[in-house]
Formats: sequence, C-alpha cells, structure tokens
Amino acid sequence: MKTSDFYYDLPQELIAQDPLEERSSSRLLVLDRKTGEREHRVFREIVDFLHPGDCLVVNNTKVIPARLMGVKEGTGAGIEVLLLKRCEDNVWETLVKPGKKARPGVRISFGEGLLTGEVLEVVEEGNRRIRFTYEGIFEEILDRLGQMPLPPYITHQLKDKNRYQTVYARHEGSAAAPTAGLHFTPELLEAIKEKGVKLAHVTLHVGLGTFRPVKVEDVAQHHMHSEFYMIEEEQARLINETKGAGGRVICVGTTSCRTLESAADEKGVLHAGSGWTDIFIYPGYGFKLMDALITNFHLPESTLLMLVSAFSGKEQVMAAYEEAVKERYRFFSFGDAMFIQ
Repeated sequence: MKTSDFYYDLPQELIAQDPLEERSSSRLLVLDRKTGEREHRVFREIVDFLHPGDCLVVNNTKVIPARLMGVKEGTGAGIEVLLLKRCEDNVWETLVKPGKKARPGVRISFGEGLLTGEVLEVVEEGNRRIRFTYEGIFEEILDRLGQMPLPPYITHQLKDKNRYQTVYARHEGSAAAPTAGLHFTPELLEAIKEKGVKLAHVTLHVGLGTFRPVKVEDVAQHHMHSEFYMIEEEQARLINETKGAGGRVICVGTTSCRTLESAADEKGVLHAGSGWTDIFIYPGYGFKLMDALITNFHLPESTLLMLVSAFSGKEQVMAAYEEAVKERYRFFSFGDAMFIQ
C-alpha cells in the first residue's frame, strides 16, 4: 500500500484557523461503514446516534504550553524550543530551531533566567535532550513562559489557550490536543450520560509525531514515534464490561483508539497499566476493541487518515472526504467531525 493512495486535494481555505465559538456547533458527517451511507448533521446531535449501554472512551490528556522562546547564553541569539516528551524529572526531549545553534553544552535562557536549559545531546531525527534548571514548580513556570504548540498549519496564536484543551483534560503531558474531543461541552457530556451511555477515560500523551509527514512511499516501512499511555483498573473494567454486555466501545479520537488497541489482548480484553506505544494502524489491521469512532478530518497522506481508512475502508473514507470538501466542511484540528459506526 502506497502513501500516495491517501492523498486528496484540499483547498487552503478549508483548513480551520480558529475554533468555533460554540464547541458543539461544528458539523458532523455520519458514515455507516456497513452500507457506506453518509448523513450531514451538527455535532451536538451525536446523542441521536449513541445507544444506552454504549461506552464513550475519551483521552483526558492535557496539552502543556510546550513552546518556549529563549536566547542562547553568551550570544543572545534567539532559539525556539518545543518540549516533546519528559525523559527524566528535569530532562526533556525537544525540537530546537535553529538546531545548529544548539550543540551539546549550549545553555539557553528563558524569561530572563527564570528557566535555563542545557543541551545534553543530539538524539533521533536531530531532536535535543535538554536539562532544565529553575526555582519553584516547573509547570507554573511553563504556564507563565510557554505558548500552546499549535499545529504548523495554524497561522496564529490563540486568544484563549483553553480552546486547545478538551473540557475533560486532566493529566498534563501532551504536545498536541486530542482534537476529536474539542467538540464536547459539559452539557453535551451530561446529555450523553443521561441517555445511559457510560464515559471511560484513558490517557495518551500526544507527541508531535502526529504531524510528521510519512516520508516513505511504502506505508509498511513507516515508523511511528512512541507515546506514553495510562489506563486505570476501573476504566479498563468499565470498557470490558461494556463489551461483555454487547454494548459498543466508541473511541473519541484516534489517540483513544490507539491506546485501547495497544493495551488489548488478542481476545479483545483490555488490560490496565501504563507504558509506551508506537502502534501504527493502517489498512489490513484487525481491530480488537473499537466498534465506532468519532474523529476529525485529517491531513492527506497522514497516519491518522490511514487509521480511519483501516477502520472503514480506504475507498469509503476517501469518498467521504471528497464529499466533505465539496460540502465545504472545515478541516483539521479546529475543524468539523466524523462519526463512523
């Protein structure tokens, strides 16, 4: 299977640059993967498609303001650092621009010395491991100095940082939001619970590998970056009980899907625990747990589009995307959504 099989033509103006004022007022394309039938709705009407006894699985990771603007000590040259993942307490793997100014031993100052970083080594793909020193609480300093690490196709910073967080975000650690969850409001979640649908939380800290283009033409040769996940005992039990009782396990977003599929055994039983996953789901994959998926519209030739195609069939998904373009849906992180059942 070729990467180019997942290309589609997207007019630039359909890339959503800002979130809608009302989260749940985005559009919803409903796709029946058995019949291929498509329906156009509004996201808050997702309630109509959920059944009592279903379980909605959300990713409760929280995006950290991981983009830091600093200066190189000694020269004052500007350096941008993006926190990718925590390796040890104060050591992070980072993406640094420009990389040539950040050789091992270089010190970078942020916020006039409120935070200092020392480049330890260059690792895979030119990323840098940096040790940070500071006084006080790292998260508070980050909140003060950092900016939200918006995807490269978003051209400006957000007025309200919280619009790049889900309303149920809890565990800090992501470099990107699990964007399918951005459509939910507390009121909508309440209406879903009132219908008899259970809500389960898992955590997967989303890395920037999400936005990295697939650089090989043979899909099978692509290597995913690893991301940290956690599933609590109680949440695993809730999901397993749903499955056992004949209810549907509905993943909110590709990150929730990848978490469940990483931690399920061949019999479709989910196991609690934590660890790192680099699972890559593309057509030909046999799903162990997921019965339905709520997801945004993804970049051409991306691993996320490949996952969606694995679930609903490439031809069906590409036809749905073609229709979404024709109907002027909004695409990517702040765009509209699909429900595939």
